[in-house]
Amino acid sequence: MPESVRQHYELYPYPDYPLFASVRRRDTYANNLDALCSLFNGELPLPGSRILIAGCGSFAPYPFALANPGVPITALDLSRKSLKRARLHCLLHGISGVDFVPGDLCDPALATGPYGFIDAYGVLHHLEEPQAGLRALAARLGEGGILRVMVYSHYARREEDSIRRALRLLKVRDPEQVRRMVRRSGQDSRLRAFFESSEEVGSRSGLADALLHPQVTSYRIDALLELIAGSGLTLLRFAHRGALPEPELEIARIRALETKQEAPGNFVLYLGRNCAGGCPEGDGVFRLNPCLAAAFSGWRPGTLHLPGRLGHKNAALDGAERRFLRRFRNPVPAADLSPTELARAGAYADRLFLMHSRA
Repeated sequence: MPESVRQHYELYPYPDYPLFASVRRRDTYANNLDALCSLFNGELPLPGSRILIAGCGSFAPYPFALANPGVPITALDLSRKSLKRARLHCLLHGISGVDFVPGDLCDPALATGPYGFIDAYGVLHHLEEPQAGLRALAARLGEGGILRVMVYSHYARREEDSIRRALRLLKVRDPEQVRRMVRRSGQDSRLRAFFESSEEVGSRSGLADALLHPQVTSYRIDALLELIAGSGLTLLRFAHRGALPEPELEIARIRALETKQEAPGNFVLYLGRNCAGGCPEGDGVFRLNPCLAAAFSGWRPGTLHLPGRLGHKNAALDGAERRFLRRFRNPVPAADLSPTELARAGAYADRLFLMHSRA
């Protein structure tokens, strides 16, 4: 990893959420190891399974630990300043069980595997050699292990990349210099238009990450597929907004978008090492995702809103849906469900609200 990248995050730890910013456990449901292993392996994780957050930044260890109490978590990052802030955030929210490790994810001596789940969200595209980084992560993944990746899409990032290249040519290296340029720009300038439409540049670290980062690679779908093929891992599913559950269909959809120079946003996807696949429809048992236990512990008025994940945009859960999900606080055999209930439970399992496993 270039020294310039480490220095960038020492100057601008990202993200810069307030230290007292809190997360509700129910909103972390898609980070739960039990739910992910049930979805992609049809089994609960083996005892002793661990999580690695590669390039954890200043915040991710907190919601991952909240989603997985008692699960050992390694938080690896190049920036000691980011790790310090991430550790403090966990401390302030009573979170323990996270091992904070400074260093380069390409160093095989650090954060040695195997891990049941690895998260590399917004990391590979900042490496000098993304292929080497992905292989290094794949080497740490155990049998049945799952790796989540987010990388920039070329067509979603065109404006940021264009502005970033221009700022580099102008030798602009400080967020305040950029803001001064915006203030002096005309009402119809591309720079001003970008600032008015982007939420990320509202903070100093967000602006630096979007426009001043020294190492960025953006991907078209076929280049992304080449990256995956070189890792030895299997593409399990895309998870960006609107993604189709079948990878082949989503690849075709993205290719069609790219012919129009469009994108579904940045690419989010899950890769796996010899994952067994989901539990067959009529077999096994259904359980409520443990992150949602408190939300379904008793009667509550009104509707419940949960953030969309795995491509889904979740509708609010009304009283009838909440009563149905409440039944799964204890394991319910698939054989005990009617065909209609089984289909309904399967749809909730696909959203990770329920976990469907063989035992």
